[in-house]
Amino acid sequence: MKAVVVTGYGPPEQYTVGDVPVPRPGPGQIQVRIAAASINPADVRLPSGDFRDVVPLGFPHVPGNDFAGTVSEVGAGVTAYQVGDEIFGQAVPRALRAMAGATRPSLSTGSLAEYAVFEADTPFLAHRPAGLDIEQAAALPTVGLTARALMATAGVRPGETVLVVGATGGVGTAVIPLLAAAQARVIATATTADAAMLRALGADETIGYAESGYPYDVDVAFNLTLPSDHLAGVAGAIRPGGRLLTITYPVPQQERIGRDVRLHFVLDMDGTFGGMRDVGELATRGELRATIGRRYTLDQGAQACVDFVRRHTTGKLVVTV
Repeated sequence: MKAVVVTGYGPPEQYTVGDVPVPRPGPGQIQVRIAAASINPADVRLPSGDFRDVVPLGFPHVPGNDFAGTVSEVGAGVTAYQVGDEIFGQAVPRALRAMAGATRPSLSTGSLAEYAVFEADTPFLAHRPAGLDIEQAAALPTVGLTARALMATAGVRPGETVLVVGATGGVGTAVIPLLAAAQARVIATATTADAAMLRALGADETIGYAESGYPYDVDVAFNLTLPSDHLAGVAGAIRPGGRLLTITYPVPQQERIGRDVRLHFVLDMDGTFGGMRDVGELATRGELRATIGRRYTLDQGAQACVDFVRRHTTGKLVVTV
């Protein structure tokens, strides 16, 4: 089958599109004919070698976490899915098994491919609702789960001010409408070119990326992009007793923040805040939507990974297969 292939640690410019064996499902697994996938940070960070001492990869490696597709083969013991079912979801590389949740981990062979194998018994896969198109279904899984987890953890109340750092990415463009619906006042970081888009999504104000331009005394801050060991500037924008939520590695340490704020590292690998079925229901009701910034074919899949790293992009990059 055709897939985006990584043959060793390095930058995305070294990725190629080539032929690899079609993965076959074992007991408790399903094979899916991928219709579309989308790019996430882990797709390029793991092959970069940044975490090779903690999470060594085997090569050749096929990246890709988020997907939408059709069940094409069912392994022994699987009863939740049948051949022909339209499904979507999120699964991490098998190399991350130890980090993928204590129960019902969602693992795969990589979705930037014509076929991928997934564990069937996980809350992070679900039947694709009829009202959710394939591109949205491929773009939503990680950002939808993360946006829901952020909102549940933050407990934003009407009238509170929320600073969103990294607002133009996939998670930011998904969570801003949720914050607006919660009647928060949203201040979002953006380039001048992206400001109108964020305001259309529900941001009340946009500011530049420089920490010197951050507001003071916000109630909540969402960090969606900065490394979590460099959050002093974001913390400085929060009122005493406020909340700082971050989704990036390394795992943040309260003592490094230097302020009286409640720090939360938001990473839900067990479906504590709900799974893909919940994301699908919110999407079909129009409450949750992914912003798709660029579209690629699988032949352009390696370039999509390069663009994710090298270009300023908005929302999600979707690869159709």
